[in-house]
Amino acid sequence: MSIDKILAEKRSKIIKKWRNAIIKSYPEDGQGFLKREKSQFANPVGLTISTEIETLYDEIIKGENTEKISSCLDSIIRIRAVQDFKPSRAVAFVLQLKQIIRDELGSGHSDKMRILDNRIDEIALLAFDVYSACRQKISEIRVKEVKNQVGKLLERANLISEIPEQRPAL
Repeated sequence: MSIDKILAEKRSKIIKKWRNAIIKSYPEDGQGFLKREKSQFANPVGLTISTEIETLYDEIIKGENTEKISSCLDSIIRIRAVQDFKPSRAVAFVLQLKQIIRDELGSGHSDKMRILDNRIDEIALLAFDVYSACRQKISEIRVKEVKNQVGKLLERANLISEIPEQRPAL
């Protein structure tokens, strides 16, 4: 049987293990909630992880739509970027998929697995780019907020005045 058929047959089992591996990266007190709560309003993080990794898995296996992969990564990593994850932990979930697939496939399929490994490695690099862009945006937002706060404080202290227009001398 081809590796593609095996991966399709074991899709739900692999995705379930992958989801559990991602949830284990969160603090223990939140893991149960992320697993248990199914409401999109009560648990948007868990819902995003669940829906996006399904699409991400399908796209990784197909290896076709880079835009869709990037969109899925953005949805997941945007959440992880605002949380207290180190960059390596924020994107580690992509690399965890390799071991999960290996565990499910067992030995054999080395040529196809090498191709899949390379694809997952490329996606991990893309995930790091997405994480970096998210963190950059967060930094820009923080700087802008600090500037606004300082400006308001200076206004309240009456330390800001408008500079009158200078008229050209005649």
